[in-house]
Amino acid sequence: MAAVLNAPPAIACRGIGVRFFTERRDVTAIKSLDLDVAQGEFLTLLGPSGCGKSTFLRVVADLLQPSSGGIEVLSSTPQAARKNRDIGFVFQDAALLPWRTALQNVELPLQVGGGAGRKGRRSPQELLELVGLKDRLNAFPHEMSGGQRQRVSIARALASDPKILLMDEPFGALDEITRDRLNEEILRVWRETGVTILFVTHSIHEAAFLGQRVLMLAANPGRVREIVPVELPAERTLEMRESPEFVRLTSHLRRVLETC
Repeated sequence: MAAVLNAPPAIACRGIGVRFFTERRDVTAIKSLDLDVAQGEFLTLLGPSGCGKSTFLRVVADLLQPSSGGIEVLSSTPQAARKNRDIGFVFQDAALLPWRTALQNVELPLQVGGGAGRKGRRSPQELLELVGLKDRLNAFPHEMSGGQRQRVSIARALASDPKILLMDEPFGALDEITRDRLNEEILRVWRETGVTILFVTHSIHEAAFLGQRVLMLAANPGRVREIVPVELPAERTLEMRESPEFVRLTSHLRRVLETC
């Protein structure tokens, strides 16, 4: 999958700022963020804790209003994109309902709120097959591994056929082998669906392996430090991480991160 050229950006930000006011202090979480994300792009977000990565995802998702600047999502407002159910969100915690099976959890967005009666290009069964769980349709969350539960949460986020998928450290709590496997899986899902993905991570290797570009944010306040293009083959394999190109890329990301 490649970004769609000569098309309006999926996300366009100009001078985005986010401030939080408490009784004791005024905190600037994000300052003057300018960014265009192309349709169909896979953008990874990397930076130290407190640099505004998760805050930015929440602005895109219309869960948080910016204090300054402007943002367009799919050539409209974040609110319109949310109401149209054009945005899917995957959190670090899969947050599945324990009394519902994998299939029933994926069906949930289609049964409640504005999604009731809406059908995507793929059925819940097809989405679970897409994420490699066709044999676990009737399994309950306590019967699945952490990686399997996250696969269900990804399928659930895709149920309303969103054009943008926001992922906030979705694999951060998983062991390394499972994380590697899901890195490959999410790239396959991205290629097969064409969805635009914004993926937050603290892992330099994960950011480099997944992204077409890496948005590096500095902290205090959160701001763009550098946007790094990833000049690796479109077809990514775990073995590629041992290549000189990948090593040079991750070394550069580490040097930049140390200045953030």
